[in-house]
Amino acid sequence: MAGKVTLLLWAQTVFLAGATQLLVQPPWTPAVLWDRVTLTCQGSGTAGDTAWYKDFGIWRIEGPDSFTVTESGIYWCYRPGTGVSPTVRVSDDSLVLQVPARALLEGDTVTLRCRGWRNNSVASVSFYRDKEELMSPRGRTELSLPRLELQHSGRYRCEGWTRIRGWEKSAPVPVTVQELFTVPLLEGPPELPEGSPLNLSCLSTPSPLRPPAPLLYRFYRDGQSVGGPQGSPQLLVPAVGVSHSGNYSCEVRSEGGTVRKSSARLGVTVRMPVANATIAPAPPALQVRPGEPVTLRCSVQVGSAPVTFTWLRDGHEVARGPLLELGDIDVGHSGTYQCVATNQLGQDGHRVFRALSPELALQVTPLGAAGHPWSTAVAVNVGRTLLYLLLLLAVIGGCRWWHRRALRKEQESNPQEPPAPPEEGAALEPRVGKERAGGDHEELPGPHG
Repeated sequence: MAGKVTLLLWAQTVFLAGATQLLVQPPWTPAVLWDRVTLTCQGSGTAGDTAWYKDFGIWRIEGPDSFTVTESGIYWCYRPGTGVSPTVRVSDDSLVLQVPARALLEGDTVTLRCRGWRNNSVASVSFYRDKEELMSPRGRTELSLPRLELQHSGRYRCEGWTRIRGWEKSAPVPVTVQELFTVPLLEGPPELPEGSPLNLSCLSTPSPLRPPAPLLYRFYRDGQSVGGPQGSPQLLVPAVGVSHSGNYSCEVRSEGGTVRKSSARLGVTVRMPVANATIAPAPPALQVRPGEPVTLRCSVQVGSAPVTFTWLRDGHEVARGPLLELGDIDVGHSGTYQCVATNQLGQDGHRVFRALSPELALQVTPLGAAGHPWSTAVAVNVGRTLLYLLLLLAVIGGCRWWHRRALRKEQESNPQEPPAPPEEGAALEPRVGKERAGGDHEELPGPHG
């Protein structure tokens, strides 16, 4: 089964370090009695503490670590420090199919052999995996399986004509082909901003049943090779652009290329970052007086260094850098300011982003005629006062004119009769005196007293 590390055969099984192992010599499974088979128990513990079991029962207690088998059956051993070993079958059948007693991994070349009792000849041999007959040269007692694959796992047996018992079938032997390395898994970010580094990892675990062999890695984007073959499982792109978007995959192969496995596709999207440049103080308007120091600051929220800042006034470049220090400003500094943030990457000048800040209207208020900021306000108040006085005088003059006109109209509508002329010879008496109250007059004395 894919992903497991244990190979179970009727023979020696290699376990992880620290487990009890049962070695068989010659290294075939099942072993045959006429080959003079030697079994060796390996594990931690004191020599002589090995316990042997045969046919599912205790056979020897405190026996030797190694001995030569004289009886057919199923054997295994026990060591106090590492426990029980796997089993080994020693056969004495008239027809036996043997498989090498070792871990079988992908890419291996394996030879199966069909043997008669005590090496008697076998004719018309056929090989089977499960119920399927395998193509092999007719009559040959060996079957070669080059470049093992996982699909070669199964129960194998052979059939043939023996001189002793005629047509015979061997007992089935389970064969499990283990993975040389697991199917690779490609890991990486599915989405990242332009200009960021892209790091892809092709993860594959070698089988622990055999010393690790060198593996070679190759990377693809949309079916085209973009990296390798190489010994490193990493693909690093220092800075990506939009053109690096696509479906990535990796391939792992063994040394010599006998085993190759490819990962599933990983979609990677490179997006242009949306950078927002901001100005402090915040737009839209800033009013200052001449002589005041003004400093504008520009910043961005996204983007990789180095970021270049350019300052514009009324659309024309005036400075560079994140800070614009105007110092003691005057009326000439008035205008519309804007910051432009850009990021250029590499020697080819590849642009990652270009961000414009909101516009800031800077207004420098001019000083008054007296040279003080409050002189303008005083002039305005005096002008307003004079205007009020003019309006008041106009109202008074209008009222006087209206009153005179009304008197004139009244006199014209009621005229007075002129006094009668004096009689001839009469002397005019001057009326020099004051009118008294009630209409009486005070007469002044005449010339005669």
